[in-house]
Amino acid sequence: MACCEMKGYLTYLILWIIGKKSSNGAEIGRELEKRRGTAPSPGTIYPALKDLRNKGLIDVDDDKNYSLTAEGKKELSIACKFFCNIFYDVEEMIKHCK
Repeated sequence: MACCEMKGYLTYLILWIIGKKSSNGAEIGRELEKRRGTAPSPGTIYPALKDLRNKGLIDVDDDKNYSLTAEGKKELSIACKFFCNIFYDVEEMIKHCK
């Protein structure tokens, strides 16, 4: 068990994944699993997607593919800058992961 969880980054990661390519819930789950090492449950992913939709950051089409809205793109840009400011020394951090 890790000493610190990364739960606070779920919505950021979802925006990041959707920002690269419109994706359905299963695709988002698989991408999150690659990054986290464990598969998130639908009970984790879909409430987060619903919240992002309610905030106007993502849209969903008839095929259940999610994509960023203009506001979502703006929010992702802000979040990326924030993330980079916090983890400006990520290359150094990666050395400790090996």
